[in-house]
Parts: sequence; structure tokens; C-alpha cells
Amino acid sequence: MPPDVPRPPELPPPLGVHLRADGDGADVAVYAGHADAVQLCLFDGPGSGEQTAVVELTEHLHGVHFAHVPGVREGQRYGLRVHGPWEPSAGHRHNPAKLLLDPYARAVEGQVRWTPEVFGHAVGPQLSGDPDVRDDRDSAGSVPRGVVVGDGFDWEGDVAPAVPWSSTVLYEAHVRGLTQLLPGVPPHLRGTYAGTAHPVVVEHLQRLGVTTVELLPVHAMVSEPALVQRGLTNYWGYNTLGFFATEPGYAAAPDPVGAVREVKGMVKLLHRAGLEVVLDVVYNHTAEQGRDGATLSWRGLDNASYYRLDSYGRDVDVTGCGNTLDFRHPRVVQLALDSLRYWVEECHVDGFRFDLATALARGRDDGYDPDHPFLVALRCDPVLSRVKLIAEPWDVGPHGWRTGQFPPPFAEWNDRYRDTGRSFWLADAARELRGETGHGVRELATRLSGSQDLFGHLDRSPLASVNYLASHDGYTLADTVQYEQKHNLGNGENNRDGHGDNRSWHHGVEGPTDDPDVLAARRRSLRNLLGTLLVSTGVPMLAAGDELGRTQRGNNNAYCRDDEVSWLHWDLAPWQDDLLATTRFLTRLRREQPALRQRAFFGSRPPQDDGTVDLAWFGTDGAQMTHDAWHDPSTRTLQVLFGGAPVDADPVLVVLAGRGDDTVVTLPPPPWGSGYRLVWDSADEVPAAAPAEPVRGAVTVTARSMRVYLVDR
Repeated sequence: MPPDVPRPPELPPPLGVHLRADGDGADVAVYAGHADAVQLCLFDGPGSGEQTAVVELTEHLHGVHFAHVPGVREGQRYGLRVHGPWEPSAGHRHNPAKLLLDPYARAVEGQVRWTPEVFGHAVGPQLSGDPDVRDDRDSAGSVPRGVVVGDGFDWEGDVAPAVPWSSTVLYEAHVRGLTQLLPGVPPHLRGTYAGTAHPVVVEHLQRLGVTTVELLPVHAMVSEPALVQRGLTNYWGYNTLGFFATEPGYAAAPDPVGAVREVKGMVKLLHRAGLEVVLDVVYNHTAEQGRDGATLSWRGLDNASYYRLDSYGRDVDVTGCGNTLDFRHPRVVQLALDSLRYWVEECHVDGFRFDLATALARGRDDGYDPDHPFLVALRCDPVLSRVKLIAEPWDVGPHGWRTGQFPPPFAEWNDRYRDTGRSFWLADAARELRGETGHGVRELATRLSGSQDLFGHLDRSPLASVNYLASHDGYTLADTVQYEQKHNLGNGENNRDGHGDNRSWHHGVEGPTDDPDVLAARRRSLRNLLGTLLVSTGVPMLAAGDELGRTQRGNNNAYCRDDEVSWLHWDLAPWQDDLLATTRFLTRLRREQPALRQRAFFGSRPPQDDGTVDLAWFGTDGAQMTHDAWHDPSTRTLQVLFGGAPVDADPVLVVLAGRGDDTVVTLPPPPWGSGYRLVWDSADEVPAAAPAEPVRGAVTVTARSMRVYLVDR
């Protein structure tokens, strides 16, 4: 059909700007369900650029404004202007003076400049004002542009590693922080996507024994004005500006299109090394904050559709970030699904960790619904249901804690595991020194064996439990053993921010010390924590740098510290080399011992003819745990025998001795084992070169330490 003949008003093209295969420009579609008109503004570039054309999206159907625009090519800079009602009480905040970013833009150029013009309502120099009074100043000089990106990329036969959940070891990392100080990476690649896939990094990850890199948000983001005013930035990136666009600040490539290709190249190289890539994604809120925040994209397009609002047009905030995307609306669900499919199909990522996932599944009554349409869509989608899906199973709204309540195939961050492991090795150890009782070992046993109380329903398995003891949010693992008070003054919030319940223990001295006994005790506690994590049933997750003893100097909320507080330091002291060697040993031990990687909960098989079972618990006397011992809060020693029969492997015995004195422990007698070969003792600064000779009977276990034995039957 000749280009001068109007296209009939049929179904709209896919949302976003999509180049036609025949080279004849692009099809443009934008959802703005309450708008009167939508304009596409074209700019030259690079840089801020001058506006070169305004195109009316003249066709309109089902809330989608669309048109074919000849002449558009890859690299075209563009924005949107939307005309419609300004009725804040009804949730409508259209303002054609504000240049908006296309939610489907695949690349972004430029930054938000926090001037009054970026607000749809009237504000003064301090960026505060009446949120119900419209501001008519043009924002084009202070906001980024979308950039048109084609689909072409040479994947060179890329094949996803497809690591089974039972073999997965997650490694949570930040693109900038991982390599910003890494000497082996060329300076121009440090802190970038390309740096993340540099051979030096790949070698570290492979030797460490992790299988799956979970990257903190790489979607385009904005630092909140309050942070910028304090001279800080949103380092973690949980403040999304675009769900398709890559964050340009992490790219070595100087242009937006090159940044997209760099991300794809990173994934391709990590796949080539056998490493999966999982993205931490933030669909629960956006960078526009509450109704007193900026108008950058969704608010100006269709505030009443994109955001969860009350009957007065005010934001319902269950995220703690000012707004909540409204997953009751089909177009919001579509936005998230389209974004996720883009990252899988076009960028080849292997899965997602959903930040504040409860917010994505709040239904009509604002409560959590495990059968929410978004979760159903994910579970049924032929693409997305086959990748790794991990929920952070809480938000800050009413009844927001939902650990264990997400449907399959989701895995979930297990905060109960984190709190229990820290309590046993740290907080309860401090209580013992004060003559107080702790929590005993009942819950510890539950967490070690896969948290069946949380995940033992809906035909789920221990592989639904992502076990972790430290993450980006909170203390580093090293800081859990040297701080009891948060030290967040550098965040500029007078130490009011950050969690107060850290389950940590400083071993007698707050912060750095030269005391050799304190330092030795701290190192042993670190080994206990790492050892517990990597022998537990479930899916372990390490936070980047915990294998190196990384410290944030007691800062347990370093979200705004894009500096040496957050970056990994690679100039290692001898004790850090030893800790790295220990972590490598433990991941290898897990990999080589299938009994530590159970795919189903214990207890489904009947006892063997000799009376042994697949999971058994013993006290210090070598006898099976009694009712009284299980319920005694002063119990501090536990032996667990992970049977290998369910996975056709040898059994493994783990001894956890939490008392402050050396403990005599009798190893389980036959038929549980004819001999026990010690393969790892957390009392040792470095792992032994080979398993010890088999032993039976009583052994003396060092105070506050753990051991792993291979079992001869």
C-alpha cells in the first residue's frame, strides 16, 4: 500500500517503537487510556538535541495511540507529549508541557536534571509545592530521550547453560561494584557490563564454584532528588525509569545503542563460560515517586491506569517508595510481561528475581493473591515459565510478609533461613556469654533440611528455598561478625535508616580491632556461616564479596554509596585468601556430594531394613535427638545425617557445635555409619588437603565450630 494512503484503523501494532523489516520507518504505539491525544517528538542527537519533528499518533483503539512514522532509523532520539485531563482527584495528571519517556524504550540517552520543570505540578526551587496545581513549563531540557534500537545482534550460536536448580549456586552482584577496583580488568572496562564478563571476572566466578550471576538492577534508573541534593546516588538502582532500557551508566560503550549490544555481549560471554545471568527486576514501583514526585513517563501517560490510587487520586504505597504500579490493570500486567519476554528473547537472560514481589500480586481487595493474573500469566507463559523465577516474598504493605506462599515454579528468598542461621551462630552465642538462653536448634534443623514448613505444599520442593545469610540489603557477612550497631551516618539520614534486627555479634569489640583472639573467633564464625549455607538443603546464594570478607564498615543500608564502601576490594590480606579458599572448597564439596543437593523433601521413603532413614538428627551422645533436647532452648549442638539414598549417593554427616566450650561429640553408631572421614572443619583456617582417616566414637569439636564428615556404611 502506498505510504500516502491512510492505514485502516485495525488492531494496534505492538507497544513501543518497532522498526519495520523493510526499512520503511517504524510503527509506534503508546498506551494512554485516558488521553485525548499523543504526540511523538523526534530529536536529533546525540546529546540533548533539537526537536526536529512532531508526529501526531492519529489512530486510537483500546486506549492505544499509534501510527506508522516513515524515516525513523536505529538511533533516533524521541519523546512523547500527552494531552488530556488534569483532574488530580480522579487520578488524571496529563500535562503536554512535559516530555515523557516511552515505557517501551529500549535505550535511554541523558539524565534527569532535578529542576522544577520536570514536575507536572507547580514546585519552587526546593522542588516542593502543591501537587494539584499544574505547571506549564516545558521539561524537554531536563529529561532523557528514548532511543530506537533494532533487534540485530550476532549471538554466535549462544546456548543457555540451563543449570538445574539442584546444582545452582547464586551469586548476587552489582555491575559497578564487582569490578570497579579489580586490577585485572582494564580501567575503561571497570564497573561496566563488559567488565562483568572480562576473563578475570569469569575465572573468579568459575573457581568460586557459582553457577548463576544475579545482577542488581540494570534497568535504566534515576537517583531520587533528595539523594542528589545530599551529593549521593541510588547505587543499588531500585528506582526504575524504564523496564526495557539498560542503565547507560554501566556501559563502556559511549552510545545508547552500543550499551544494549554490550549487555547482550556480557550475557553471551558469561553463557560461553557456563554461567547463567539472572536480573533483579523492580516492577513494583517507578522512579516517579508519589504524587509530589516528577512527571517522567507513566504519570503523564496515564496516571490513573498505571498506579494504584485511592478514591481521592492519591498513591497507595506498599513499596515504601512513594508509588505502586497497579497490577490489577491489564496494561500494567502486559508491560511487565512484555519487558520480561524482551529480556529473555532478545537479551537471552536466564531468569529474574522480583523485588517486593508481594506488591505484584495484590488483588482487588489489596490483599495478596497467589492466583493473581500476573502470577498465573508467568506460570503459563511458554517462555517465562521455563526460566528461573525468584520472588522476594514481601512488601511493606498490610500483611506483606508472604515467605513460602508463592506458587510454583517460583523460588523465594528465605529470610527465615537468614535469621535462623545468624541467630544460632551469632546472636545466640552472644546470649550464651551473657548467661541467657537462646533459641535452641529446632528451627535451625528445619532450615538445614529445606524449610518444609514453608515450602512443603503445592508439590513444591526444597529447591523453592533460596537460602542466604547476607545480601545487598543489610550487613555484609563479614560485618555480621564485627558489628552490633549500624553505622549509616554516611548515608546522610542521621543513622535513622537501615534495619535494626541484624542478628549479629561483634565478638566483644565493635568494629575493627587488633585483638588476635577476637579476630580468630570472627574468622571462625565466618567459616561457620559459609559452611552452614553451603551444606543446607535448598539453593544457596552468596553475596558478592562475602567470599573475600568484604566489609561496608558497619553500614547496613548502603543503597546510596557508590564508592569504596560498596565496591569489592581485591587487595586481599592472608586471612581473606584463606576465606576465599574455604568458600571454593565448600562449593566444590556441595557439587561433589549429591546428598547436600536433595531435589525432594526428606521423609517420603520408608525406613531401610536396618532402621536408618534419609534424614536423622543426633545429640552429643550419638543417640537420636529426644523430645526434651529438641525443645530445650539451651541445646547448642546438633548432628545431622543427610542420607544419600534418594539421590543415589553416599551419606554426609554435619556436626554443628555452637557452645562456647569445646564439646565432646559421639558420632552416630552403626547402622548409621561404620566410620566417618572428616573432610572439613571450620576450626581450620584453610581446608584440609584430603579427607582424614575414618573415625568412630567420641571426638572433640572446637567451641563454636562445625564439621563435615563423609560416611562409610
